[in-house]
Amino acid sequence: MSAVAVLRLPLETDLSGFLALLKRMGVPCRVSEESGQQVLWVPDTLAAQVRELYARFPQGDPDAPIEGEVVSATPVRRFGSLREAPFTALMLLLTLVVFAITWGGENLETIRWLSFADYGITEEYLYFADLGHTLDSGQWWRLFTPMLVHFGWLHLAMNSLWYWELGRRVEAHQGRFALLGFTLLFALVSNLAQYVFGGVGIFGGLSGVLYGLLGHCWLYQKLAPNPAYRLPPGVVGLMLVWLLVCLSGLVTALGLGAIANAAHVGGLLIGCATGVLGGWLARRR
Repeated sequence: MSAVAVLRLPLETDLSGFLALLKRMGVPCRVSEESGQQVLWVPDTLAAQVRELYARFPQGDPDAPIEGEVVSATPVRRFGSLREAPFTALMLLLTLVVFAITWGGENLETIRWLSFADYGITEEYLYFADLGHTLDSGQWWRLFTPMLVHFGWLHLAMNSLWYWELGRRVEAHQGRFALLGFTLLFALVSNLAQYVFGGVGIFGGLSGVLYGLLGHCWLYQKLAPNPAYRLPPGVVGLMLVWLLVCLSGLVTALGLGAIANAAHVGGLLIGCATGVLGGWLARRR
C-alpha cells in the first residue's frame, strides 16, 4: 500500500478541521509543502473516498467531538451580513420601492412603464403592443423590468426571502458583478420564455430569476463544491416539487392566482446552464 497525493491546495487553506476528521476516522495521512502548495497524502486505497469526503466536508465533520472540542456546526459563512451582500440588498430595496409606487401591483398606469410589452388602457380592456413595436421604440428596459413588479405582499415577501438566500451566496462566491449579470440574464430569458410560451399579458416577479439562481448554485456545487453554494438539505427538491405543482395547474385551479410557469422553467434551464459552465471552469482552475 503506497501513499498518493489526493489534494493540492493553497497554503492559506485551513485544513485543520478536515485533518481532525481524518484522524477521528483513523485514516493515515500527512501534509507536505510543494511548489507553494500544501499536499495531502493518504493510502492509495482510500484516495477516492478522501476526495469525496473533502468535497462534502472541507471544514471537517460539523458534528463530531474531537479531543474534547466541538467543531463548529456549520462552515464559516462569509455571506451572512448586509455589509457583505450590498448588491443583493440593493435589489431588494429596488423591488420594495417599485412595490410601493405600483400600489402592490394594483396601479396599472404605473405598471405599464415596467411591463414586458406596452399597453393601452380603456374602461374595460387592455390593448397590448407587440414586442417588435416595443423594441423599435427603444424601450429595451422592458426586457428586464418585469422582475421588479410584484402583486401583493405575499408575492413580494416570498421572492425577497429567496433572493436574499440565493443572491448573497452568489455575491459572496463570485462577486456582485457576477450576480448583476446573472440577475439580468435570468430575467431576460425568463421574461422572453413567458412572453413566447405564456402569451401576451401582465406578468412579473423575481421568481424566474430565483429559479435561475437555484439552478446555478445547484449544478455549480455538483461540479465545484464550495461552502457558499451548499444549500440546506431538501431546498432543491422543494423548489422542483413546487415547480411541478405549478405546472400541473393546481395553484391556479384553487384560485391562488396565475403562475408564470414558462418564466420559472426558462429561468431554471438557463441557470442550470450557467451552473454547469461556471462549475466546469472552476473545477479546471
